[in-house]
Amino acid sequence: MTRDTRLGNAEQVDAEPVPLTYATVMIVATPIVRWWARLTVVGEELLPATGPTILMVNHDSAWDPVVVGVALRRRQVRALAKSSLWKNRAVGWVLDHMGQVPIERDRGGVAALSAAIEHLPQGQCIGVFSEGTISRGQPMRYLSGAGRLALAVPGTRVLGVRVTGAVDIVRFPRRPRVRVEVFEPAGAPTGEESAIALTRRVMSEVRAGAPPALPGRAKTQARLRAEGS
Repeated sequence: MTRDTRLGNAEQVDAEPVPLTYATVMIVATPIVRWWARLTVVGEELLPATGPTILMVNHDSAWDPVVVGVALRRRQVRALAKSSLWKNRAVGWVLDHMGQVPIERDRGGVAALSAAIEHLPQGQCIGVFSEGTISRGQPMRYLSGAGRLALAVPGTRVLGVRVTGAVDIVRFPRRPRVRVEVFEPAGAPTGEESAIALTRRVMSEVRAGAPPALPGRAKTQARLRAEGS
């Protein structure tokens, strides 16, 4: 049994059991992400073994949640995912049993944030893609959800996560080089900082080392460039 002693005002909790479905998906994805994608992980030691944790992550590829899960295997990462993924019953079943949390962005994600806030005091790790959707190579407006979660539970650990190279996973036969970097933001959350200010500050640090990248193969990239021009 392990305990983390860096939880501030948050209650210390034991390490959570990882759901079988989550573990299975990560096992299946590991050869693709670690071997084929030549995964490099930097800063994994910063992720506490237990305790409420928020990961703020950039989002350029549909592979990003899986890449983060494989890279940070010491914790189950509960991602806030767009609710439309649950429209496919099979996919929805898998996501539910992985412990992922559906969020309806058009409605502000109030229910999802409430569910995530319930998870945090239990010592769980929540991954938030604060741009709300895949960037498609363009700068995105940051949403306040991650900051709201961090400020709602005192003592929550906030970490930035940069994912680069995941957009290349689908570009077979070209082998990608995927890198996941975990880092401590420049300053800890304070009661004087608003949720959106906290999110913008951390995500600006994330994007400083992981600029928006176009997803997909050459034809998809060409189409996205044309749409963005």
